[in-house]
Amino acid sequence: MSSRNRQDAIVRSLRRNGMTTIQGLAADVGASRRTIIRDIAALRDEGFVIHTEPGRGGGLSLDPHSIQTTARLSVAEVFALIIGVSSMRAAGNLPFSSLADAGLSKIEKALPTDKVRDLRRFLECLYVGPLAPQVDLSNLGQMDPALLPAFETAFLSRFLLQFRYRDAKGAETTRHVEPQAMLILPPLWYLVAWDPSRDDFRHFRMDRIRAPECVEGASFRRRVVPFDEGVHPIRPVRLV
Repeated sequence: MSSRNRQDAIVRSLRRNGMTTIQGLAADVGASRRTIIRDIAALRDEGFVIHTEPGRGGGLSLDPHSIQTTARLSVAEVFALIIGVSSMRAAGNLPFSSLADAGLSKIEKALPTDKVRDLRRFLECLYVGPLAPQVDLSNLGQMDPALLPAFETAFLSRFLLQFRYRDAKGAETTRHVEPQAMLILPPLWYLVAWDPSRDDFRHFRMDRIRAPECVEGASFRRRVVPFDEGVHPIRPVRLV
């Protein structure tokens, strides 16, 4: 279990059980006493008020009104929220848009400086535009949940990306490409990449990509992508 998931489990256990002990938490999440003590300190640093009562019958308890005051979101998680809002806006289907922007702005302001920098770089790769009416949507599939974390590493570190790709006829191939942009043409999402084997740009539908992996150490340069008319960069709420 990752430290983040373990700390989330500790908070849930404290809320559920009221008063508990270090040993009880260790048993609940399957960690050592020393690890639980470190996690409790980390949670307090994030704003959770955790009381300690010494002696027999004592232990740890979470203030019922305690909330987390420091964002624990990754760049990929914030990016997922932003592109979700942006794609709905591009499709003309975003009710309460001002509230959505205000909420995203608060999340971004709570991010550490290094995460804001990474988020800004990530957003520079995101474009949106209209979908041509003749595009066939009858075989639209689900996107692999591993895509966004892989994209984060590939775009920020400029690593080559390899994946299995199924074309419109169902033929599957393995691709090694240089990811240059993400394009949203609601409801379709595309990875725009430079394909060294074909010496040209290629658009890969994300719902046809499987098992994406970064090729660490294999870097590439940023290229200018020639987008069609009507495609433009995402312009989210102002970053801090």
